Amino acid sequence: MKLSRGLSTAFAVVQLLDRALAAATSGTFSILSMNVAGLPAILNSNDVPGDKTTNAATIGSQFAEYNYDVIHVQEDFNYHAHIYRTDTHPHRTPTSGGVPFGSGLNTLSTLPFLDFRRTKWARCSDASEFDCLTPKGFTFMRVALSLPPNVSVSISDNTTAVYADFYNLHTDAGTEAGDLTARNDNVNQVAAHIAQWSRGNAVVVYGDVNSRYTRAGDTAIRGLLAGEDDAAGPGLKDVWVELARGGVLPTAEDACGNPARDSQCETVDKVFYRSSPLVRLQAEQFRYDTARFLQADGNVLSDHNPVFVQFAWEAGPGLRQSGFFGGVAGTWFSDVPVLAGLSKPKAGVLTFRGGSRLDSVAVTLTEGTRLRHGGTGGTEVSLSLGADEYWTEAQLCRGEKNGKPRNFYIRAATSSGRTLAAGTATADCATFTAPDGWQIVGFVGQDGDEMDQLAFVYAPR
Repeated sequence: MKLSRGLSTAFAVVQLLDRALAAATSGTFSILSMNVAGLPAILNSNDVPGDKTTNAATIGSQFAEYNYDVIHVQEDFNYHAHIYRTDTHPHRTPTSGGVPFGSGLNTLSTLPFLDFRRTKWARCSDASEFDCLTPKGFTFMRVALSLPPNVSVSISDNTTAVYADFYNLHTDAGTEAGDLTARNDNVNQVAAHIAQWSRGNAVVVYGDVNSRYTRAGDTAIRGLLAGEDDAAGPGLKDVWVELARGGVLPTAEDACGNPARDSQCETVDKVFYRSSPLVRLQAEQFRYDTARFLQADGNVLSDHNPVFVQFAWEAGPGLRQSGFFGGVAGTWFSDVPVLAGLSKPKAGVLTFRGGSRLDSVAVTLTEGTRLRHGGTGGTEVSLSLGADEYWTEAQLCRGEKNGKPRNFYIRAATSSGRTLAAGTATADCATFTAPDGWQIVGFVGQDGDEMDQLAFVYAPR
């Protein structure tokens, strides 16, 4: 059948609109790590010519011009306002203050993020630097690579979302014995946080690590790597090792100058990452971007080479997730590692507990695995699904308890039109629909005695 020109044009517009409204399942994003040399000039000139206020404003304008997707900065202390004044990224972390109050860690992003938090190092050393002068540490945020669109129309995959956990860090500096001990402890502290709070998730870690692979005392960074010294570690890849060195760790020191002569030399500013069953990450480009960050006279703006990486991402072929709903209190949980080890998981029994609020959620899969989260309060309700019946839709409603948001209500709907509900509905609700050909099989989120935050895990039928 041949459509008329007008009808054909209208049909094409509808197709384009549908694609525009659908949450993306693949794409690219760029990152930059830059120590911006923001210590007060009276404390540290950083051996950088020029006025630090002017340099900070220039750095911010370059951030805006090149529009990297997620920029992590370190030593963003007393000149922070001048960077933000000239930058235009829509999502930015609030400063924690100048010296001696702030950590110097901030993020500027084109992508939205949630659950931002700052963590101070448990150990520091003043053996050769003044690392205990400020509350140095790391930051955490869950960055949305793709989100469901905020629209009123219904399309097949309007509630899929893709996230990766981003960490920004600035470890203890120096090479004295105390510095090395503190720095290794810093890196191990990040690894422990990844194990607890990024279970089941893709991870991108970058910043001023103050470490070199050729320095005998810098042992902890090898424990971050997949297949290296720590088999129980987070299993990350170092982008510089992967792309610039063909996967081979250096054995002879080749420290970069400033600007770096090429991508083969090593800096203490590093980028690590890993994929998850929910999203595949692949580093595609790596370079030191100092040439983009120069003063008008050609001098550098910082004593560190900015590190650029371009990533490609693709939503998982076997597991995907919805957007999050609720609050950000509670303890992180993820059913993804368990589900990733199963062949064709399917919900067999849904079990919820609720009263004034939503206390717990559970799903028993047809092969017997039971996935449960939350507390033991409220009244229990249950629904057994038929052999050809799938959990396809969920509604969540949230409210506040003690001034903090959490989930108050859940309503599940199956492919057969049956429903199960628990808790107390509110006026603030969202509906999550599995993509065509997919089903809800598990959960990710944060819980305690009740369900603070919740998202749903999808698998193909």
